[in-house]
Amino acid sequence: MDDTTPVNWEALDALVVDFATSETLIEQQPQESLMDSPASPSSPPSPSSSSVSSSSSSYRSRLIIRQIRRCLAAGDIDAGIDLLRAHAPSVLDDHRVLFRLQKQKFIELLRKGTEEGRDAAIDCIRTALAPCALDAYPEAYEEFKHVLLAFIYDINDQSSPVANEWSEKRRCEIAGLMTSVLRAHLQAYDPVFAMSLRYLISIHKTFCFRQGTTSPISDLTERLLMEERDPPAVPQESFYEAPPFDEVDIQALAHAVELTRQGAVDSLRFAKGDLFQAFQNELCRTKLDVPMLDELVREYCVYRGIVRTGFVASAECKVNQSEPGHLPSRNYSLEVDQATSVPSDGENSVITMHLDVSSENDIDANSRPETDIEMRYASESTGNCEDCSTSEIQQPDISKHLQRSRNYTSGERSKRKRWKGRQDEQEYLSGVAYSACSKQDLDAVIARANIGGEQQVKENHSTEDLNNMDDKYEIVLGIKDLAARGMATEVVERVNALDPNFFSQNHALLFQLKQVEFLKLVSAGDQSGALKVACSHMGPLAASDPSLLKPLKETLVVLLRPQEQMLGKGLPLNALANSLQLAIGQRLGIEEPQLMRLMRAAIHTHNEWFKLQMCKDRFESLMRIDSLKELETPLLSACSMSRSSADSSAQGSSQVTTSSSARLPEDGTSPTQDSSRDVCDESAILKVMEFLALPRADAIHLLAQYNGNAEAVIQQIFA
Repeated sequence: MDDTTPVNWEALDALVVDFATSETLIEQQPQESLMDSPASPSSPPSPSSSSVSSSSSSYRSRLIIRQIRRCLAAGDIDAGIDLLRAHAPSVLDDHRVLFRLQKQKFIELLRKGTEEGRDAAIDCIRTALAPCALDAYPEAYEEFKHVLLAFIYDINDQSSPVANEWSEKRRCEIAGLMTSVLRAHLQAYDPVFAMSLRYLISIHKTFCFRQGTTSPISDLTERLLMEERDPPAVPQESFYEAPPFDEVDIQALAHAVELTRQGAVDSLRFAKGDLFQAFQNELCRTKLDVPMLDELVREYCVYRGIVRTGFVASAECKVNQSEPGHLPSRNYSLEVDQATSVPSDGENSVITMHLDVSSENDIDANSRPETDIEMRYASESTGNCEDCSTSEIQQPDISKHLQRSRNYTSGERSKRKRWKGRQDEQEYLSGVAYSACSKQDLDAVIARANIGGEQQVKENHSTEDLNNMDDKYEIVLGIKDLAARGMATEVVERVNALDPNFFSQNHALLFQLKQVEFLKLVSAGDQSGALKVACSHMGPLAASDPSLLKPLKETLVVLLRPQEQMLGKGLPLNALANSLQLAIGQRLGIEEPQLMRLMRAAIHTHNEWFKLQMCKDRFESLMRIDSLKELETPLLSACSMSRSSADSSAQGSSQVTTSSSARLPEDGTSPTQDSSRDVCDESAILKVMEFLALPRADAIHLLAQYNGNAEAVIQQIFA
C-alpha cells in the first residue's frame, strides 16, 4: 500500500485547529467564546441547508448531551429527564422516547431492592409508564405488560423472561438512543475533523478487507475507531408518509456508512430527506477513542508548531497568597516561559511561579488575588522524546543554533497556543458559580495543570534530554518557517551550519531551494545573479542526479519572461517547507506524528476505493476531504517533479512531498475503467445494487459480464 500519497498538511492544520478549539483543548483568546463558537468558523458553504458548521453545534450542546448520556448510563433517569426538560423539552413530546425513559426508570427503581424503591416503582407505573404505553407506539402496551414481570423475577435470574430488561446493557442502549436523538435535535455534531476521521478510517478498513490487504495503520485504526454504534434515532410515524427518496441518495448513504437499504431509508426519513444531515447522524453514531484521539492531535500540533512545546511537572505546592480569603475554583492556569532555566542535576527542584486566576464569572482583573506557588517537580519529557537517532547518523550540536532559531521565529512562537487538554466538563454545565475552594482543592487543580501546555507522558527522561528535544523542535520549526516564506538562502545557510552533510544526501531538496533563489533573483531583475545560481548549484546537482535535468531546463525558461512575478505562484513553498521539516526532523531524532501516517494511508485508500466504485464521493466536500487532496500546483512544470524524482529524493529524506495532484477525475474513474463504465448506465448500476444488495463495484463488475443488462444479471443470480 502506497504510504507516500501527498496530503495538504495546511488543510489538515485548519481541521485540527478547528477540532482542538471546538473541544477547548487549546487556550482561546479572551474575545473568543467557548460556548458559542461554531464547529468550523471558516467553513465554506455546505452542500446542504444542514451545514456542518451550524452555530447551534456548540461545545455547550455537546457537553449537555454527554452529561445526559452519563446520567442515563449510570441509571439516574430522573437526572437525565431533568436535563432534557431544561435543554431540549420538545424531545420529551415524543411519547416513544418518554415511554422508553419511564420504562428504564421503573427498572432502576426496582433495582434498588428496597421497599421504598418498590413503592416508587409502583407509583411510576401508575402515573407515568402506563399512560405513555397507551399512545407511544403499537408495541408499547405489550412491552409495558412484559416489563411488569420484573416484579416477579429476580435481577440475578439469567433465565427469566425479563433478563434483558434487568441487564445494564439496556442503560447503554437508552443512553445511546438519546444521544442520537439529541445530536440531531440540537444540531450538535462533532467537529468536522472527528467526523472525517471516522469516515476515512471506515473506508480504509472496508477497502483493506475487500482487497485482502494488510493495513499499515491497523495499530491505530483498530484502537481509534470502535466497533459498537449508538442505536439509530427512529423517525416519527408521520415521516413514514414521506415521498419516496431518490435511489441514488439511498444507495450513497447505505454504502457510505454501512447500512442496509431499509436502514438508509429510515435515516433519510428521520432527517426529512436531507441526505447530508442523515449522513452526519449516522456517522456520529460510531465512537472514537477520545483520549487516543486527543493525544494524536496534541502530538501533531506540537510537531506542526500549532501549540507550544514545554515540560510537565508532577507538583506539590505551597500557596503564598497576597490577599486573605478563598480563590474561586475556576480555570486555574499555570505557565512557565519556555526560556525558563530548568536544573538538570536529576534531583527534585523548586521553582516559584505565578498562578493566574481566572473565572467564568466576570472578576475584575484588578481585584484578582495574585498567588505565588512554590512548585516541587520532577521534570518529565513531553512529545516524541525518545532518542530516534541511529548510530550511523551523527547528531549535530544544536545548542549554538537555538538562540538564532528563536530570533528568527519569535513572532511565530508567540502565536502558538497552550495545550490545555480536556477540562472538567461539570464546570461548564452548572449555571451556579462555585463559591470557593480550599487549600486541598487548589492543590488538586495544580497537580492536574499542564505546565507549558503539555500532558504528562513517558517517564525516566532527564531534564537535559527534555530541553534538548524542545530545542530541536524550535530549530526545525524555524527552518520550516523560513522555507515557507521563500527565504531559500537563509534556509541553506542554516541547514549547512546545522548539518554539513544533509544536502549531500538530499539533492532534490537543495535543488528546490535553489529554484526558489533563482526565481527570486529573476523576479528582482538580476538575471546574472540567477544564472550564477544555476551554474554554481543547479547545474552540478542535475549532473549528479539525471532526474533533475528536465526541471532544470524548464526552470531556465523563466529567463524568457523575467517581468512576470513567478515567486509564490511557481513553487509549492509549503510542500517544500513540509519536506524539509520531515527530513531535518528525522536527522535530529524527531519522528513524524502518527496522525500524519494515518492520514496519508487513509487518503490513499479513499482514492483507490472510489476508483473501484467508479464514481465521485458524494460526501467528500462535506467532510473537507477534497481540501486535503488540493495540493499546490506550480505554474512551472519544473516545480512539479516527476514521481520518480520524488521517490529518489525520498530515500534521503524519507519522503519529499511533491506538488503533483493526487485528485481523481471529476467522476472518480480511471482510464482503465472506461470500458467497464461504458457498458453500464447509472440506472442499471442502481438497479443491481438495490435488488441484489451489492456494493457498487460488484454491481458494475457483474453488468460488464452481461453487456450492461441489469435484468440478465438479476435473472442469472436468481436462476
